[in-house]
Amino acid sequence: MSSEIPAPVAAVLGVLDLDQDPHEPDLFQGGSLPQPNGRVFGGQVLAQSLLAAGRTMEEHRLPHSMHGYFLRPGSLDEPITFAVERLRDGRSFSARRTHALQGGAPILSMIASFQQEQDGVDYADEMPADVPDPEHVTSALDVLGGIDHPVAKFWTQEAAFDVRHVGGSIYLGPAPDSDGRQMAWFRSRGPVPDDQLLHRALLAYACDQVMLEPILRRAGQSWVSRGMSIASLDHAMWWHRDVHVDDWLLFVQSSPSAQGGRGLGAARVFTREGTLVASIAQEGMVRLPQ
Repeated sequence: MSSEIPAPVAAVLGVLDLDQDPHEPDLFQGGSLPQPNGRVFGGQVLAQSLLAAGRTMEEHRLPHSMHGYFLRPGSLDEPITFAVERLRDGRSFSARRTHALQGGAPILSMIASFQQEQDGVDYADEMPADVPDPEHVTSALDVLGGIDHPVAKFWTQEAAFDVRHVGGSIYLGPAPDSDGRQMAWFRSRGPVPDDQLLHRALLAYACDQVMLEPILRRAGQSWVSRGMSIASLDHAMWWHRDVHVDDWLLFVQSSPSAQGGRGLGAARVFTREGTLVASIAQEGMVRLPQ
């Protein structure tokens, strides 16, 4: 990749650069990027909340887990305040709670745990075999690039990540099978500063684009299904090892269950070399016309 940062990546990095309150060291403020649906992107507020929590670390500790609830839709026209609560600082681990607030009400509540680097037992699942390289998989930029529609134009012109679905996407129609399994390559469209907290936050940002897609696949639906209502409800994430979002990452996804208008999406994230770097789960509201 070129060392020059493309505008979409620079825009995301800009919105993740939070302003710290000069009088309250645990208060931060950030803006939002425009979205076609007129609401704050869930991945953005997740990443901002994690970065706010990370900036209260007095020792070099990185996040290893995060659990968050999306409580209200966020407004694009109003800044977001991030209030961090220091729950615990132990010898190895620190815990932080972040409330993302608009109009005095939380739109997201998140708890993250941070750990200083330590030795210990080390093993991991292997990446699936015979996955085609990302260079041999069609990009979402190519799938949507020729479509004259505001949403398609947004995701090709403003998208900070190149997403490549192995075996085809569900942007324009349902998958040919309904087992709910999906693999997708991800990489930022330009270089990212060498800051591991930022890279982990950007993985949280990026993954929210696809975490509910396995539910749609298993239900025989796609992003263009008429009358569908879909929204993220909660999000859990574990970082096992360092991650670099400006290198190719493979999402291996599934959906074990859906009922009551809710579905669960799961993902394991591997480097191109096959190292497991993260595990993710997200439950979403998925309502279809009867």
